[in-house]
Amino acid sequence: MAHFINTKETLVTEAVDGFLRTAGAANLARLDGYPQIKVVVATDAKANRVALVSGGGSGHEPAHAGFVGKGMLAAAVCGEVFASPSVDAVLNGILAVTGDAGCLLIVKNYTGDRLNFGLAAEKARTLGRKVEMVVVGDDIALPDIIQPRGVAGTLFVHKIAGHVAAKGAKLAKVAQTARAVADAVVSLGMSLSSCSIPGVAGEDRVPDGKAELGLGIHGEPGVELVDYKGARETAAILTDKLFAAVKPAKSYALLLNNLGSTTPLEMSVIANEMLAHPKGKKIRLVVGPALLMTSLDMHGLSASLLPLTDEWEEALSSPVAPAAWPGAHPVQKPAIVKLPKEAKPAAVKASRNPVLAGWIEAACDALITAEADLNALDSKVGDGDTGSTMAGAARRLKAGLGKMPLADTGAAFAAISSTLSTTMGGSSGVLLAILFAAAGVAAKDGMPWAKALQAGLARMQHYGGAKTGDRTMIDALEPALAALVGGKSLKIAADAARKGAEATKRMQAARAGRSAYVSAKNLDGIADPGAEAVARLIETLAAR
Repeated sequence: MAHFINTKETLVTEAVDGFLRTAGAANLARLDGYPQIKVVVATDAKANRVALVSGGGSGHEPAHAGFVGKGMLAAAVCGEVFASPSVDAVLNGILAVTGDAGCLLIVKNYTGDRLNFGLAAEKARTLGRKVEMVVVGDDIALPDIIQPRGVAGTLFVHKIAGHVAAKGAKLAKVAQTARAVADAVVSLGMSLSSCSIPGVAGEDRVPDGKAELGLGIHGEPGVELVDYKGARETAAILTDKLFAAVKPAKSYALLLNNLGSTTPLEMSVIANEMLAHPKGKKIRLVVGPALLMTSLDMHGLSASLLPLTDEWEEALSSPVAPAAWPGAHPVQKPAIVKLPKEAKPAAVKASRNPVLAGWIEAACDALITAEADLNALDSKVGDGDTGSTMAGAARRLKAGLGKMPLADTGAAFAAISSTLSTTMGGSSGVLLAILFAAAGVAAKDGMPWAKALQAGLARMQHYGGAKTGDRTMIDALEPALAALVGGKSLKIAADAARKGAEATKRMQAARAGRSAYVSAKNLDGIADPGAEAVARLIETLAAR
């Protein structure tokens, strides 16, 4: 897989500088010593406050540099991608920010990090610095393992220990709090893909229909390959396993971490499902969903659960400088505001008109029959759904005929508009809804039905901006309505619509609709799907 990098050798140093150039904060800097020493520091760290230092391999952004700032880390030590930073880099980070109050190292439970941060701590102590180290192993994927991995739950430790340190607590108190949080937090992840490491051949080890459960943050395989059955099942698995492993408490904080390429839309669905789960009722605070501790571009997520105390709730809710921390927010039900009275559809009394009902039903049948053909046509010049969009609206319109005020043409047009606006997606649905809404107004003012539809077309063009020759449905609709308004027969109107639809095959560019983004060579010889739909509809009506 291609990546937006220069070389893998300079990737991290250039990324750190890019982060600092765009961080928008004057109190962030890096230590000299590239490329061996890659340390982001808070320049306003106070010597009389305990300094929190963390770090590890890069590829987890915004962790760890994104959490440097007042209220959280004083320094973040960055290694190469998925590689622990050197002892020298860690030591320089400690020395740069540690004053008389001392330093707390917060380390994820990986061998390289434990050893390198541990040796740096020992060296710092020989230089007279007070240093404590807390190792976080929050991953519950392998419950019987002696050394569980440290993953996104580490951020709970950063935030709560950072709050205690900012209040001026002694090193012993800060370390004690950090260890308590580390012991209490549990985390679990699930992913639909592995990640792609710059400079390394990619591995697509997760087949379709499967997901990896219990994965780490370094691209290592998950503990278990499970059937993927959707967001609700994913949320249920994570919620059940987390609550089975966490210590009992009255309430909890949930941290939802995007592992890299999961869309915000998906993350919000997972959040909704976890909070709607019966056990989710005990979740009081939520952090995220957000990019917090990623695994490059992994399409996955992790969830971390922490039992709450009053002290920890206050710590999680306090403001901090780093923008990467999204805040901890109380869980709340979606607020609902009543619709304005004017927006509610007025009650419509159904009435019969067998002739009009027959015409509408025939038009609907024409669009339903043409669904596959129109989709195939649209797949060549658009997004392949014109047939489905029109057929779906036609089915709903046909199903609701018995409830429509068919004896009143103006009211019938208005009812058609209402149905199209709620059942037909895309711009076509809105444009046709505008046409029929305006036609309904014109018909109520006494205008004949064909002229009323022509007036609706004018309003549709006013809002949509398209005209004849722009390669849209208007190329078939406008000449057909003109023929009807001129007193011509439906057969002549159908011929005009067909001629207009055929003309779109020769139009080298579309100036409206999806086809406007398609090159001329891909349009040549292919009719516009909307114009073709109009032509088929009117041809069907003319054949009755």
